[in-house]
Amino acid sequence: MLAYKKLFDDAFEEVGRVIVGQQEMVTQLLSAIMADGNALLEGYPGLAKTLTVRTLARIMDLRFSRIQNTPDLMPSDITGTYVLEESGGKREFKFHPGPIFANIVLADEINRATPKTQSALLEAMQEKQVTVGNTTYKLDMPFFVLATMNPIEQEGTYPLPEAQADRFLLKIKVTYPSVDEEMEIVNRYASEDHEKKLRVVMSKEQLLDLQALTRQVPISSDIKQFVVSLINETRIRKDIIEYGASPRASTGLVLASKARALISGRNHVSIEDIRAMAYPVLRHRIILNFEAERKGLTPDGAVKMLLDKVK
Repeated sequence: MLAYKKLFDDAFEEVGRVIVGQQEMVTQLLSAIMADGNALLEGYPGLAKTLTVRTLARIMDLRFSRIQNTPDLMPSDITGTYVLEESGGKREFKFHPGPIFANIVLADEINRATPKTQSALLEAMQEKQVTVGNTTYKLDMPFFVLATMNPIEQEGTYPLPEAQADRFLLKIKVTYPSVDEEMEIVNRYASEDHEKKLRVVMSKEQLLDLQALTRQVPISSDIKQFVVSLINETRIRKDIIEYGASPRASTGLVLASKARALISGRNHVSIEDIRAMAYPVLRHRIILNFEAERKGLTPDGAVKMLLDKVK
């Protein structure tokens, strides 16, 4: 495990050359990638969400593409389309792949796209393939959709349906930097105008190996029981939760915790891994009832209540 810890330490070091602070966001993004899951990043504009994702793609030598979602974006703009081409006096339709054909796809402001376009990402996220016409195209592995959302601008947006939000392993909240971190951002980006050269710390093959290793990280039976009890609690706490989490949340929480343990250089999952990852795994999977919302309870507040109750 120590050899892998060095890999992750190098990754954090390289990301730190571009991104100031945001350690927890980077840890959770790496956890989603190691668990072969998709992640939803929610935060105010200007908090380096796009820059962080692009930086991770560069240090892992992965193909990166960005989809800027707008209400007039069509599904074919994402998946690709057939174009009539002439070659040697013959005309034939040739497939031109869209931006979904990459390793890391950044779906910027996903809630600005129409439901029809949002659903075009579903097959790619779940099945790792794209169907255009009658042909199915396999996507290059590894493949992740990392989507961003702006929590304050609701005009001209289409909220993600719960079923689609459930396809994201984690919902990561991106917070404002501290005063010292913001001072460092000002010093760094108000004086330098060149893009830093980053070294590749992890190859595509190493990443695929690490994904396989993540699933093999040991987890004790009592911690698994804690996870299942926690998820079950989301379904029976009708005093605060209208709809609880599905079994996908149980497997997601175990996988994300295994990834966090691996990134931390530990050879087993601890209860602290579960407690840390419960928030990004559950905050978009539980729907609070009217009474809880009226009292000002947030999904994170509800998760904390559940964690305090389950032994």
